[in-house]
Amino acid sequence: MNKDPYGQLASSLYASLNKQTRQAVGGVGAVLGTITSTGLKLDDFKHELQDYMVAELPGLLSLPRYTAAGSANLGGQQQDMTFDVEEHEMEDTLFQLGKGLKPGDRVLAVRVNSGNDVVVVCKVVSSGG
Repeated sequence: MNKDPYGQLASSLYASLNKQTRQAVGGVGAVLGTITSTGLKLDDFKHELQDYMVAELPGLLSLPRYTAAGSANLGGQQQDMTFDVEEHEMEDTLFQLGKGLKPGDRVLAVRVNSGNDVVVVCKVVSSGG
């Protein structure tokens, strides 16, 4: 006969809670990866993922005032030109990260939906560029 049924119950609940917590937290969080020619290879997962998401950033694009200088061929004559562009804001812009990624690029990815999906958040470069 068991001498401490409450201790055994507490131990069983503790073990079950521990397992559930590990399953809930495992597989979520940020991880580094590499874009391949056919998908995404995460540093902590041995298989390549072909089905992943890439973040898009909608918003307002603010352009500072700047001057562009160059030369153009007009009517057979080379002419130097300067363009002054005033400060400008463009609404409804969309930065599409996925269109700028190439095989070999290092990326930061985040697991979502209990680790079932992966979203590439940004490209990662060394501090030297």
